[in-house]
Amino acid sequence: MGIDIATLAYLAGSSANDEIIKRLHEIGHKGVRMSHGYVIQHLVDEEPKVGELGDLLGVTQQAASKQLLELERLGYVRRVPDRADARIRRAQLTDKGRRLVDDSRRLRRELDVHGDEETKRALVRLLVATGGAEKVLKRRVVEAD
Repeated sequence: MGIDIATLAYLAGSSANDEIIKRLHEIGHKGVRMSHGYVIQHLVDEEPKVGELGDLLGVTQQAASKQLLELERLGYVRRVPDRADARIRRAQLTDKGRRLVDDSRRLRRELDVHGDEETKRALVRLLVATGGAEKVLKRRVVEAD
C-alpha cells in the first residue's frame, strides 16, 4: 500500500474502534459510542462531579453533563450523593457500566493479537514525534490489565 504512516495509523485505529463498537452492540451494549469511552475512563477509579469531569475531558460542564445524561439513559452511569455533602452529586459507573468496561477491554485484547511489539513501538514513536504522547497522558488513559 502506498499510504503514509499517519493516514494508515488513523485508518487502522478507526477501523479497529468501529469493529469494537460493532461487537459491543452485538453483545448487548446498544447505543454506546466511542465518545462515551472518554467519559467512562474517568469513572473507572473515580467519582467526579460534573465540573470535574468537564475539566478532565477538556470540555464545558454542559458538554460533560450531556455525555453523562446519555450514559445514564443507557444504564451505564448513575449520579450519587457525595459522601461528605449530599447536595453534591458524583458520577459513578453502574454494574452494567463495569461490564461495559470489562467487555471493551476483552475485545481490545482480542484485537491486540493482530499487532506485534514492533508495530506498537512504531506507533508509540509516532505519538512521541508528533506530540501525541503528552495528549494521551493528559487524558489519563487507563491501560487494561
